[in-house]
Amino acid sequence: MSASKSNSDKKIVYQEFGNDNSAATERPIQELPPQQQNLRIQATRTGRKGKTVTVITGFQAKPETLADLVKQLKTQCGTGGTVKDNTIEIQGEHKQKILEIVTKLGYKAKLSGG
Repeated sequence: MSASKSNSDKKIVYQEFGNDNSAATERPIQELPPQQQNLRIQATRTGRKGKTVTVITGFQAKPETLADLVKQLKTQCGTGGTVKDNTIEIQGEHKQKILEIVTKLGYKAKLSGG
């Protein structure tokens, strides 16, 4: 018998509410229209080994909406990017270009930082 057990070997001794449905306990994300969202755009290098990344924060949107937006930004900036914890990170310094793009889409955005 091995010393460590995997998750499939666990036996549930007591469970009050049927199956483990963690999706039911999550709070729904309120998706605001773009006009009501205040975004901050800043270029940063901290924690990225000297590489500059443009970070857009302040989103109140569903992950699907952010995924569509990051895809559009990556295409128009010609670089890579990702979504992390309701923020979008685009590789390189593209503050002005991203500001123009998101304001055309109807978002209220400001440049932040130096």
